[in-house]
Amino acid sequence: MKDADGRIRSWTLEPSQPRFTPPPGAVDAHCHVFGPQADFPFSAKAKYLPQDAGPDALFALRRQLGFSRNVIVQASCHGTDNRATLHAIAVSDGTCRGVAVVDPAIGDAELDALHAGGIRGVRFNFLKRLVDDAPKDRFLDVAHRIRRLGWHVVVYFEADILDEMREFLAAIPVPIVIDHMGRPDVAQGPAGADMTAFRTLLDSRNDIWMKVTCPDRLDPAGPPYADFVRAVRPLVEAYPDRVLWGTDWPHPNMESVLPDDGALVDVIPEIAVTTGLQHKLLVDNPMRLYWPEDI
Repeated sequence: MKDADGRIRSWTLEPSQPRFTPPPGAVDAHCHVFGPQADFPFSAKAKYLPQDAGPDALFALRRQLGFSRNVIVQASCHGTDNRATLHAIAVSDGTCRGVAVVDPAIGDAELDALHAGGIRGVRFNFLKRLVDDAPKDRFLDVAHRIRRLGWHVVVYFEADILDEMREFLAAIPVPIVIDHMGRPDVAQGPAGADMTAFRTLLDSRNDIWMKVTCPDRLDPAGPPYADFVRAVRPLVEAYPDRVLWGTDWPHPNMESVLPDDGALVDVIPEIAVTTGLQHKLLVDNPMRLYWPEDI
């Protein structure tokens, strides 16, 4: 939905109350903040211009959904200016950590400042509709330089380029988190070509994690997201120590169908069917990756 200035709202103002209650200490490990634009302008290269969705709204949603912490991933509309993400972390009273997007030419002192501000990873985006350039050689240089900080790399790509990504991913010297499982076609099912190729990637090294997220993006049939559940549940069961979950709020570029965050939370017990799997997905795994000092 667009306002009078043409800025997009991609989230519902009245999400439902989920039936599922997350375990104490649960982490929403993939969300974003937009602006506020008056304080943190959007990038001149932004492919979309959202309405403001700042930390107050994020924390209100977190309380409603029953989560305790957030991992805020730098949104592409802010480019490499991470101030909005850093601001949200700063006002979170220690309940947020972040993933930055950086210029490959960033200096070590700037990386240190990001670390002090709560950043624990860097994101490489390969979606052509969101970014103009994704220089693999320069990204690899960044990956080597963040190793000393104990960070990881988050990679966002679509299933149709997985084969061409394999060499690049194999060369990354730090743990990897794959956003949204590389956006497979979940209608193919758990044994389909996309999931089979993705499992081959996961089996190539034991430090590749995945976000089992975004049924709203991957399953166009909508709630209860039966195709998503059928395709993703086996992944959670096969790789229980390498899965993360997040709302993806405020759902960039989802203006045509506004996702209901309560309904997204109710997918969790369908893909993680035991309390043990739910605790790994929502507490143990994200804490190990983002707050290891608090374990």
